[in-house]
Amino acid sequence: MPPPTTPLTRTPNPAASSDGASVAAPRRLARTAGLLYLSMGVLGVGAHLVVRADVYVAGDAAATTANVVAHVELFRWALVADIGMVASFALLGVALYRLLADVDRRAATAMLVFVAVGAGMILTNLGFHHAALLVATDHEVAGAFGPEAAEGLTLLLLDLHDHGYRLAGVFFGLWLLPLGLLVRRSRAFPRFLGIALVAGGVSWIVDTLVRFAVPELPEVVHAVLKAPTFAEFWLLGYLLVRGVRSAPTAAPLEGPAATHRP
Repeated sequence: MPPPTTPLTRTPNPAASSDGASVAAPRRLARTAGLLYLSMGVLGVGAHLVVRADVYVAGDAAATTANVVAHVELFRWALVADIGMVASFALLGVALYRLLADVDRRAATAMLVFVAVGAGMILTNLGFHHAALLVATDHEVAGAFGPEAAEGLTLLLLDLHDHGYRLAGVFFGLWLLPLGLLVRRSRAFPRFLGIALVAGGVSWIVDTLVRFAVPELPEVVHAVLKAPTFAEFWLLGYLLVRGVRSAPTAAPLEGPAATHRP
């Protein structure tokens, strides 16, 4: 009597399943970071470039105050959107730290510190936004100063908020420097994306310095200076669409550093 036969089964490939599992978790984390990056951009642009751009009239206290009074709810929601943007920025830093810490922990820690300081600076700066809303709309507060002084104070507070937002550009740039290094060395992203992020970080810092050193320059000059920051859109798109192409691990050092590495 012939021996019983057993059904044929496919032998799993441990290497393939291990590779798939090792990439799946970083890819989910990368896409989470992409969603946080997207929400940060949408909330920040909505609050700063859509709402406040229509309300804040530089150099015109009466018009600015009238705009705040006419758009109280919108102005208040801009504050809420900015708070959401700060929260998204902080969580984005945490997500990218978790994703890239194994590449270079020191660089990842530096990135997280710059994100934390920048987010804290923006959140503190929102106090000027809220104070301007109070002075413009609270009759008791406005009455303590008088109509003209209250209008001038509203404009001053929004001037301080605007300048503080621009000063935060230093940290918008600083966090991109270690992030660019991490992206370049991680094997998980195109290497040129890391170089582009470093260039974007430098352009944020240079534009901020130029804006305060030579305030009379036309906006077209600042647009040119900030052109490299479009690398952030590349990173955002890559995080959302691709996630990562492999689990982030440090690439070997090249050049003289590699020879002297213990």
